[in-house]
Amino acid sequence: MRAVVQRVTRAAVRVDDEVVAAIDRPGLVVLVGATPGDGPAQVAYLARKVAELRILHDERSAAEVGAPVLVVSQFTLYADTRKGRRPTWNAAAPGPVAAPLVAAVVDALRARGLEVATGVFGAHMALELVNDGPMTILLESEPG
Repeated sequence: MRAVVQRVTRAAVRVDDEVVAAIDRPGLVVLVGATPGDGPAQVAYLARKVAELRILHDERSAAEVGAPVLVVSQFTLYADTRKGRRPTWNAAAPGPVAAPLVAAVVDALRARGLEVATGVFGAHMALELVNDGPMTILLESEPG
């Protein structure tokens, strides 16, 4: 699994011009992508890293300060751009595989006591955020 973690002051997800999820105080936006070989070990790793990364102010983690997290599924994290000008998505898990994995990351973060908002899996989303810093981190778990 891969995740792009951004420290934000606020963020919102819109689907069809309607806000479906938002965080209105400093926290994290986490874009999550999965591959067909991912499973519980990758989910646990990603959730632990997101919760415990000391990237908030004063080198504190979301788990320490109770910062909200907005999780958005993002299959494009597995784009292959090595050949030509058009990306391929062959490494990304198909929806029926990826959806439960992204949901499992959300559940694992909530199990750690974090407040988690989510986008809508498979929907065309407009993500609005104010990146704080900017601070953007790429996480990648070991393959399954």
